[in-house]
Amino acid sequence: MRYRTLLFAAPGLAMLLSTAACGDEQANGNSAGGPSGTTSLQPSGSPADTLTVQVKASKEAPAKTWRLTCEPPGGDHPEAAGACAALTKVKEPFAPVPKDQMCTKIYGGPEIATVKGTWRGKQIDTTFTRDDGCQLHRWSQIGPVFGNVPKVR
Repeated sequence: MRYRTLLFAAPGLAMLLSTAACGDEQANGNSAGGPSGTTSLQPSGSPADTLTVQVKASKEAPAKTWRLTCEPPGGDHPEAAGACAALTKVKEPFAPVPKDQMCTKIYGGPEIATVKGTWRGKQIDTTFTRDDGCQLHRWSQIGPVFGNVPKVR
């Protein structure tokens, strides 16, 4: 009887520990450089935050592009208010996944998005994918920014 309990508890414990490893990537404050994101300070007196969001159903698919401004929400983004609300809920919405972050091998799909522009006085030029658990979490945190992902044809 004792061994049956262990047999059923072990997979659950393994799943719990692997999900904990994919927690909030901003928690340790480390900033990893590279293609998944860079930030730098914008000089004072900068224009309002403006982001260009480009979303593709896959690397080869045509892109859907929007311009998004916040405070007040605007641009040609189809759900600007929801996108701005999602961005303000996350402490650092464009921070990359730290290089040393352990991530589950959960594939979320071939979608890819790039975001460029200015957010809270910082230059943004980052890419979002759904390749693993950490990238999927990063995408999901600000999902409304990407709108309805175009379908692969």
